Amino acid sequence: MRIKRRRRRDYTRLYILAALICTFAVAALATHWWTHREVQPVVSEAGIETNDKILHIMIMGVDRRNDDVGRSDTLMVLTVNKENGKAELMSVPRDTRVKIEGHGYDKINHAYAYGGHKLTRSTVENLLGIPMDYYVLIDLNSFENIIDALDGIDIDVEKRMYYEDPWDDNGGLVIDLYPGMQHMTGEKAIQYVRFRDGEGDIGRIGRQQHFMKAVMTKMLHPSTLPKLPKIIEIISKTLETDMPLSEMLSLSKLLPQVREQGLESEMLPGTPAFLDDVSYWLPDIISLREMVAEEMGQTLDEKALQTAEAEKKTYMEALPKGIMTLNDGNVAKKDKQDKAETGKQEQKEIPESEKTDKKPAKKAEGPGQISVLVINDSGVNGAGAKMVNKLIQQGFNVTGVDTGNKSDREHTIIVTDGSNVTWFYGMPFPCTIMDGADPMEAVVYVGKDFE
Repeated sequence: MRIKRRRRRDYTRLYILAALICTFAVAALATHWWTHREVQPVVSEAGIETNDKILHIMIMGVDRRNDDVGRSDTLMVLTVNKENGKAELMSVPRDTRVKIEGHGYDKINHAYAYGGHKLTRSTVENLLGIPMDYYVLIDLNSFENIIDALDGIDIDVEKRMYYEDPWDDNGGLVIDLYPGMQHMTGEKAIQYVRFRDGEGDIGRIGRQQHFMKAVMTKMLHPSTLPKLPKIIEIISKTLETDMPLSEMLSLSKLLPQVREQGLESEMLPGTPAFLDDVSYWLPDIISLREMVAEEMGQTLDEKALQTAEAEKKTYMEALPKGIMTLNDGNVAKKDKQDKAETGKQEQKEIPESEKTDKKPAKKAEGPGQISVLVINDSGVNGAGAKMVNKLIQQGFNVTGVDTGNKSDREHTIIVTDGSNVTWFYGMPFPCTIMDGADPMEAVVYVGKDFE
């Protein structure tokens, strides 16, 4: 439900939103009205104790189109401890395979298309085993304007990023970034966030978290304060939330603590998999529930563990035949944000010489060290899966497979670093190798000549 604003209260409400919500991480720190009263914990159906001292907020970045309701392109859950100001942000891969009420098993980002934020919320609650207190929805199309209103942000680009897609829905997309610290406009910053590499959605999540920290640093800097009126105007057109104003006001008491401790970021634990030409992220339900409990200062008791094991068994039995995992073991990322990144230290001007400095990159010593994302642009059903098998037979580490925006690509193209030509030489299909990726990664755009 959109927040209705009266003239006298517009500035107060939007000032808070601009300072806390537009940065995702700061955005989702809104809390219940500050209180020190004793509250009896409530046990969720998953067996995890909840109370009003621990707040959970679901954050969605939605990519809306003119003829499409869109999907939750970015999905995160922020956990805030109102007593000590500790904040942890969990990213949920958009390919996470979950049960969506009324629609069976599907990718979690489809829940928004099926039933908006309400269905997404119930799906997330069932997955994590705890209720969400609030939701925040931000239209991704407005990010560029927000960054420009901040006069840009400073991001340390970790590697070479090149991608060209003239068939992108928004009129074409060209991403062309070099490694090193640089000042980015909104257009460049969004290129950084949207880039797809050999790590697939997992690498993209890492960049989103990096991006959020850079925005937070800029938002908390004193030089930003005079620009808030312009930011306020933009935020008022993009934000949707069910947080009352009183809840937002209470957060001001936590900001010093959150700023001091930094923000911990993590990813929902699981394993990448694919079926035909579709990528999935298979959640490790037991590890996930243990992670959620840990964030709340608990450990799973025997009953909660049995509940998680039963849910895992049901989940595994519901996997379709032919689904294939892409690596062994569990994958999860957790990173504690450097306190300096939250604005504690003075922001320094970036010398021109440092803005495009290239970082030395480790070169792959064999195909097994190269992470490969496969994108089927051929329009042929099953072509992506066949390409995955070919690459695996050649010893490459395939991280995902997806269907591209283009469906009539004639020739297969491999985008990687020039140092990898040796490893891609002699492939059992015709291809052109283009320079424009990290030496440890590659993206294969499958054409009709894949066989």
